[in-house]
Amino acid sequence: MKQLILVVALGSLAMPAAASGKIERACLRSDRQASRSQCKCIQRVANNQLTRSDQKLAAKFFKNPHLAQETRQSNSPSKERFWKRYKAFGLAAADTCK
Repeated sequence: MKQLILVVALGSLAMPAAASGKIERACLRSDRQASRSQCKCIQRVANNQLTRSDQKLAAKFFKNPHLAQETRQSNSPSKERFWKRYKAFGLAAADTCK
């Protein structure tokens, strides 16, 4: 289950109309087997831990996992700070949304 949450946090993008946030929409459109309730939970964690700008970038990772790798390996101080927040978000989502 932890792997599923982490994959959902890093997976591929999609957007049903009923979803409320970028992460939730990305989760629901992902080819991963996440339930609607899991995606809602992940969005709630994102709302508590990530800025809207962070969520926008993180949602792109669902469609383009390589972007996550590029972001993680970046020498940019702002991307390094983002990655620390994103990593904490992933851990919190895995713990909260089992």
